[in-house]
Amino acid sequence: MAKRAATPVESARSIEDRAIEAAMALAAERGWRRIALADIAAAAGVPMTELYARFPSKLAVLHALGRQADIAAAVGAQDGAGERPRDRLFDIVMRRLEALRPHRAGLRAAMRDLRCDPLAGLVSAPRLARSLRWMLEAAGLDTAGFAGMARVKALGVGYAATLATWLEDESPDMSATMARLDRMLRRVDGWTHLFGGDEPAAQGDASPP
Repeated sequence: MAKRAATPVESARSIEDRAIEAAMALAAERGWRRIALADIAAAAGVPMTELYARFPSKLAVLHALGRQADIAAAVGAQDGAGERPRDRLFDIVMRRLEALRPHRAGLRAAMRDLRCDPLAGLVSAPRLARSLRWMLEAAGLDTAGFAGMARVKALGVGYAATLATWLEDESPDMSATMARLDRMLRRVDGWTHLFGGDEPAAQGDASPP
C-alpha cells in the first residue's frame, strides 16, 4: 500500500517540532549565540528554504516552543472549575514548565546568552506578555483594564522568579519550583488579591483566546 502523503498541517507541525528539537539540542551543546538558522536546518534535516519560510530567525523557533508550551498549559484548565483562581493558575504555570522540561538544557543556554542581547529581549517581550495573559485567562482571571494589567505584571515577576528556580531544579517532582511558585502567588495575592484571594472560581470558565 502506498504511503499517505503528509497534509500541509502535518508537514508544518513536523518542521516545527524538528526545528525546536534541533535548536534546543544545539543550544545545549554549543550555546545559543554560536548557532545559526542554517545550523538548525541542517540538524533538523529540513531544507533551509522550508525552514526560513516558517521561521525567519532562530528567535522565531524559540517563540514556537513557547507557543506549544502555552497550549499545553491550558489543556485541562476547565477541569479546575470551582477551585480558587490562584490554585488553577498554579496548575497552569506548572503545566507550562512541564511542557518545557524536555528542553531545559537548551533553554538554560538560550536564556543565559539572551541576557546579553537587549534587542532580542525587546522582540520577545510581547510574546511573553501574550503567554502571561493566556495563563491568566485560562485560570478564569480577567486581563482587561487596570486590574488586568496589574495581574499580567505581577504574574510576570512571579513567573520570572519561578523560571530561575526551575532552570536549576533537578528534582524529579520539581519540588523546589513548586514551592517557589506557591510562595510567589500567595505573596502577591495576600497583598493585592489580584489572583482571586480565597474566592472559588466561577463554574463558567473563561476559555483563553
